[in-house]
Amino acid sequence: MSKHLPPKDIPESIRNVPLPDALSERYLAYALSTITSRSLPDARDGLKPVQRRVLFAMRLLKLDPNAGYKKCARVVGDVIGKYHPHGDQSVYDALVRLAQDFAQRYPLVDGQGNFGNIDGDNAAAMRYTEARLTEVANVLLANLDDETVDFRPNYDGENDEPVVLPAGLPNLLANGASGIAVGMATSIPPHNLPELCDALLHLIKHPNASIDKLVEFVQGPDFPTGGILVEPLSSRLEAYRTGRGSFRLRAKWQKEELPRGTWQIVVTEIPYQVQKSKLIERIAELITDKKAPLLDDVRDESAEDIRLVIVPKSKNIEPAVLMESLFRSTDLETRFPLNLNVLDGGKLPRVMNLREALQAYLNHRHEVLERKSRYRQGKIEHRLEVLDGYLIAYLNLDELIEIIRREDEPKPAMIKRFRLTDVQAEAILNMRLRSLRKLEEMELRGEHKELSKELAELKKLLSDEALRWQAIATEVHELKKQFGPKTALGRRRTNIGDAPVISDEAFDVLVEREPITVICSAKGWIRAIKGHVADDGSAAYKEGDKGRFWLHAETTDKLVLFGTNGRAYTINCDKLPRGRGHGEPVRLTVDLGNDQDIIALFKYQGERKFLVASSDGRGFVCAEAEMLAATRTGKQILNVQAPAEACVCGIVEGDTVAVVGDNRKLLLFPLSELPEMTKGRGITLQKYKDGGLSDAKTFTLKQGLSWTDSSGRTKTETDLKEYRGDRAQAGRIVPRGFNKNNRFS
Repeated sequence: MSKHLPPKDIPESIRNVPLPDALSERYLAYALSTITSRSLPDARDGLKPVQRRVLFAMRLLKLDPNAGYKKCARVVGDVIGKYHPHGDQSVYDALVRLAQDFAQRYPLVDGQGNFGNIDGDNAAAMRYTEARLTEVANVLLANLDDETVDFRPNYDGENDEPVVLPAGLPNLLANGASGIAVGMATSIPPHNLPELCDALLHLIKHPNASIDKLVEFVQGPDFPTGGILVEPLSSRLEAYRTGRGSFRLRAKWQKEELPRGTWQIVVTEIPYQVQKSKLIERIAELITDKKAPLLDDVRDESAEDIRLVIVPKSKNIEPAVLMESLFRSTDLETRFPLNLNVLDGGKLPRVMNLREALQAYLNHRHEVLERKSRYRQGKIEHRLEVLDGYLIAYLNLDELIEIIRREDEPKPAMIKRFRLTDVQAEAILNMRLRSLRKLEEMELRGEHKELSKELAELKKLLSDEALRWQAIATEVHELKKQFGPKTALGRRRTNIGDAPVISDEAFDVLVEREPITVICSAKGWIRAIKGHVADDGSAAYKEGDKGRFWLHAETTDKLVLFGTNGRAYTINCDKLPRGRGHGEPVRLTVDLGNDQDIIALFKYQGERKFLVASSDGRGFVCAEAEMLAATRTGKQILNVQAPAEACVCGIVEGDTVAVVGDNRKLLLFPLSELPEMTKGRGITLQKYKDGGLSDAKTFTLKQGLSWTDSSGRTKTETDLKEYRGDRAQAGRIVPRGFNKNNRFS
């Protein structure tokens, strides 16, 4: 029998399954577990399972805000022993984050001891720190015993844990969340609770409220570390409308006057999740590398509050210009992403917009109110049943005592004689003698009256949806009153502002002007060396690489890089790596794909025009000023459609355009036939049956068409009559001696 055949007798517990099927089944189970049970928060209470379990375990330990602290090791032990069968360090890290006032906008844990700091230092070991719940956590956990949420067995079935918390406040948006699952992630910044309350109240009145209206209440994130939000309103609206986007956040600073007209800048608030120690290191690095020549010193004078002192070299520079340069080069300005990817109903992961997130919370609170009301209704009905039995007992007290003394089994006899329920009979038999006072009977009648009134109100509430939403609105009003904008916890910390508009010329004073030579290799490794150096062939390149671009510039200049994807990128010369090494890949500076190449690299002058063209024979003239890009992603100039790609970017000089195709046909036509555009596919330059455009240039017709051969010699052809024509024609075979690579250089 072949060794590849399966054995005849396979135990029933073993299944013969193809490996791809087994892997996909198990990976899917792992992915779903990571998404639903670890990384994504629930839209209803805004918590991940580990956070919910930490709060629930602390509640069982009676760690209320007014109680004493207990060791965090005790809390972590209960969490991993009863609810969360994972590593103790991961549970402790979650607990620590819930206690950090610089990480949580509304901390859920009140920590005592070293819980880390904004410098990035870690918390002390769990055996040293202590914790208890905060008032905010109490609001999240309120009414948990009133059957407001479902419970499920824990991992070993010995205990029960809540599936979700009642969530008396919109914790998802108030505290935010972040996490990376399998194939998806979430990133939600914290928001101001009073603003969320206003938005909830408006949404209760107007369920179809627009995002624009809700953003009038929820102006933007409110980070625990403060700062200034300088994201335009249009961008904020789009982010909240789609559930995806980002928010631009800056440090808060002020100018501090010193003697003799000098001054210094004091930073009092830094962006969220930026470590102060690393921020100072980065600024000091800029000073050391002479990339901030007008910055003299940086000092950390922080105590409990942040005080970061930035000292300029000259008092003549504008503080706003200096700070703008630091915003561009350090984490004094950051972008916080918004990806409102949450578990809808605790099951389905999806990206919500602002209204959907608020509505998910309101729907949860509506369900909690219904369940709490039904639970209370059941309790009242049970109590009224008992009270009715007590009142029967008081009216027939002597006879009841006689039955109890005479009968061996008094309960059935009582039920038969007075038509009592089993609950009433049991309650009467459990009465204490002290309850037989006359005063007790009056109190029972008063309690019966009050409970009957409350029961009627509950039935009315459960039968009228409008009343329930009115009750939820009252709860939101009370929440806003408790954590209002006038309280220390409720006031907005992140201000909404606008970034100052400062021209690029203003930044030239921040860079020391000196001559440099820019060297870029064929594979895109770029560097700058001091001075204007001639290309004598001595420059070193990596193995398998060679030189391509050699430019003389100054540190205050800008370079424009044009890629085969048709995008133009801007590089500041002062940001280029220095030295006589191999430099760095230009792709670290600009977002040029690995499958894209560099067509042209030149010093920006501002007044020139360029001919740009793609391999499918389309092109146009573009002004140099239109090629400057504000971000590292560049600016799309020439739209190309695969498999075509950009292949020409040359200075416009003269009156005639020369184009040559892969088929070695040359066409000359007037430059006036080519339009000037800022962006687009362009128009057809030359037609081809096979292949495409190889090269193109502009020249002065009277001076003749010149090209450079492989030996570096320049050749010129003046008899060009047969090659002249109209744009979009095929052209004629190139002159004798033209380069075999079909290019002009």
